Amino acid sequence: MSLNNEQKKRYRSIGHDLSPVVTIGGNGVTENVIKEINRALDDHELIKIKVAINDKESRVATISDICSKTKALEVQQIGKVALLLREAKRPNIKLSNIR
Repeated sequence: MSLNNEQKKRYRSIGHDLSPVVTIGGNGVTENVIKEINRALDDHELIKIKVAINDKESRVATISDICSKTKALEVQQIGKVALLLREAKRPNIKLSNIR
C-alpha cells in the first residue's frame, strides 16, 4: 500500500502535534523496541518515533528496517523523527490518531 500526496498531507498535519512514542538509541532495533512499536501502532495507527543515530544513512536504514518488521508505512521523516502509519484491523476509536 502506498499513499498519495493528499493522504500524506493529511497524515503529516495530524502527526505534527504528536510526540515520539518510542526512542531508538544505542542498542538499535531490539525485539522489545519492535514489540513496543507494534503495540503503539495497534493502538494509535499513526505514531512518531525518534531514532537517535547521528549517521544519516544508518538512520534511514534503521527506519526502513522498522517499517519492514512492523509492516508500517513511513509517512514522513524529518531529521531524527519519523512518522509511521499502519491501519489497525480492529481500530479503537478512543485511542486512534486518525479516526
